[in-house]
Amino acid sequence: MKLPSTPAAIRLFRALAIAEAFSWAALLIGMFLKWVTRTTELGVEIAGPIHGAFFIGYGISALTLWKMQRWPFRAALFAGLSAVFPFATIGFERWAGRQGYLDVPAGKGTPTPARQTAGT
Repeated sequence: MKLPSTPAAIRLFRALAIAEAFSWAALLIGMFLKWVTRTTELGVEIAGPIHGAFFIGYGISALTLWKMQRWPFRAALFAGLSAVFPFATIGFERWAGRQGYLDVPAGKGTPTPARQTAGT
């Protein structure tokens, strides 16, 4: 299986961290409407699957970056745990960025120049 480029994987991870947090918010609102106000289950029916998809996508992207960036186990563990607690994925993404886990290694983010042929 071919992995995406490192910069693309990092961008996807950052986007999924934010999307997962927003889907948590939508799911919490849906659960409030369902269980507290007892007005509708529609919020849970819509936000539940969306949050589930973002949760799985975030987990897969974290595992991909763990392999690509050679994160220590501690960083991968924190990434996984952050998906369990509401809004923690944004905190983890910020922490991982400050720690350098989301930096592109030298030479991985720039495309190689095309070879010039003789006489051009």
